Amino acid sequence: MASIFSKIIAGEIPGRFVWEDDDVVAFLTIAPVAPGHTLVVPRSEVDQWQDVDPQLFQKCTAVAQVIGQAVRKAWDAPRAGLLIAGIEVPHLHLHVFPAWKIEGFDLSQAKPADAAELDAAADTLRTSLRELGHAEHVPQ
Repeated sequence: MASIFSKIIAGEIPGRFVWEDDDVVAFLTIAPVAPGHTLVVPRSEVDQWQDVDPQLFQKCTAVAQVIGQAVRKAWDAPRAGLLIAGIEVPHLHLHVFPAWKIEGFDLSQAKPADAAELDAAADTLRTSLRELGHAEHVPQ
């Protein structure tokens, strides 16, 4: 059975995409720990991060690094958080978010955001990614 992330990638479930390429996508989570909390996800279904092809994992982390630069810029954050939890959805995903303190890394504190907040955060992040020179991967 396809994961919920595969359904989002296929367009069966709506998602707020901020990055798309042939191998990896990134979209906002509906339950962020901070505005701009983004999930970097390979298009192929891989459950465990330690089972992914090393080249694909390298691509995921490279995209996560770019997203991290963009969230820091967009929200003027001193850090960008990066977590691999892999508990809630059986499809590899990297959490990237602006971070101000260690408590911000607690995914159990994530709260559902409303559509307007998510739309605004997605627009802000897309703008930041374009300003950093990554327009070719930023969906309209």
